[in-house]
Amino acid sequence: MNRWTRAAAVGAALTLVASCGGEFRGVHQVPLPGGADLGEHPYRVTAHFADVLDLVPQAGVKVSDVAVGRVEDIALAADGRTAEVTLLIAGEVVLPADAFADLRQSSLLGEKFVQLRAPADSTGGAGRLSAGGVIPVTRTNRNPEIEEALGALSMLLNGGGIEQVRTIVTEFNAALGGNEPQVRSLLETMNRIAGDLDGQKADIAKAIDALDRFAAAIAARRGEIATAVRDLPAGMKVVTDQRDQLVTMLRALDGLSEAAVDTINASREDFVADLKALAPTVTKLAEAGDNFPKALEVLGTFPFGDYALNNIHGDYFNADMTFDFDLSGVLDNLSASQQPVAPSPGTGAPAPRAQAPQLPLPSISTVGTAADGSPLSPLLSIIGGG
Repeated sequence: MNRWTRAAAVGAALTLVASCGGEFRGVHQVPLPGGADLGEHPYRVTAHFADVLDLVPQAGVKVSDVAVGRVEDIALAADGRTAEVTLLIAGEVVLPADAFADLRQSSLLGEKFVQLRAPADSTGGAGRLSAGGVIPVTRTNRNPEIEEALGALSMLLNGGGIEQVRTIVTEFNAALGGNEPQVRSLLETMNRIAGDLDGQKADIAKAIDALDRFAAAIAARRGEIATAVRDLPAGMKVVTDQRDQLVTMLRALDGLSEAAVDTINASREDFVADLKALAPTVTKLAEAGDNFPKALEVLGTFPFGDYALNNIHGDYFNADMTFDFDLSGVLDNLSASQQPVAPSPGTGAPAPRAQAPQLPLPSISTVGTAADGSPLSPLLSIIGGG
């Protein structure tokens, strides 16, 4: 078959397609061989791309690199800034409603196709992508073109990043040349500092936690702090207005402290002598032990001690007491005692202890008997009743 025969066959085929399928808009309407089997009930969805590069109709649509459809149409969207791509997908393909559409390339110089995929965190609760669904531009993407990669590499090689790296290395070598000991010492110091920080990381963490709690406490009292800051100028004004009085008070306090120091210095010897004189008394009180507080307890209840409760057999008691104080006998005993009780002046030796005068005790006469008929104590007569 020569070329004229082949041309006639192709013309006849195109005429047949035009006559059978209605209006013919170009070879883009002709399905590519080896395309996906769409089945009897395919459905259409629309994807919006910011840039479709050189994607053409009849390009493949894949899911996990498996052909499931084709690109039916590419047009400019109503917003005038994005491309609207109509995808025809086989009816048995199930995709989530929040599916993504990526523009991919089959090989380095291969054809473009649309890759459909579910989001990485999809749980299946978004529903199904059905006929008439739209994939917005926020869920579409494209890979960089080989031309873009070569252009970036050209920029890097032609006076770009490589030249800057060369300048950095040259300057770094110039800075280190002849300074190797200093640089080595610096690195060793940095190593020690890093080791110390690593050994104290627990304390550093505690300090950060404490600072966080402090900041939280400050934040909780933000209102009080704002009030204090707002009222601080008024307080400082009062202090400024009373500066002369404060200075006068401080000077008077300084004079008082000087007078107190002088007084303590002048009376130091007397105070020490008083403490030494008080020492025997304190020693005797310590030797008395528990007897002194017990004597005080008895003194507060004299003449009715705890033993008086033993004679109470009812809810009351009567007492008939007679006290006989002979003051003349007391005075006679005092006048009869001629022994001094203080140290003899001029001798330095203590005088002999004076004998306690024999004072007549008051006589207490009692009358009566107890409720059970027994005689009462000779010191106290208690007549119980009740």
